[in-house]
Amino acid sequence: MRVLLKASMDTERANEAIRNGTLGKLIQETVEQIHPEAAYFTTDDGKRTAYLVFDMQDSSQMPVISEPFFLNLGAEISYTPIMNSDDVQKGLSQLGR
Repeated sequence: MRVLLKASMDTERANEAIRNGTLGKLIQETVEQIHPEAAYFTTDDGKRTAYLVFDMQDSSQMPVISEPFFLNLGAEISYTPIMNSDDVQKGLSQLGR
């Protein structure tokens, strides 16, 4: 299932991760692990935030993906199922008329 992972990082913990060089490594390891079709980095509500769109094969992946963000960055994490335009069209075609 295609999902949107939003990771909003605690500012002080992310500052320290930048200072000690671990933030880039954590992001690189996550990208290599989940192979997102899109990855965006910005601020949201004053916090460094990553948006990663990827195919989650099984919900058991959630702890493996989330824990490094929780443990190292004090991040707030959310997963949201999402669709692209092809998915919407496929879903709409299955509606009864």
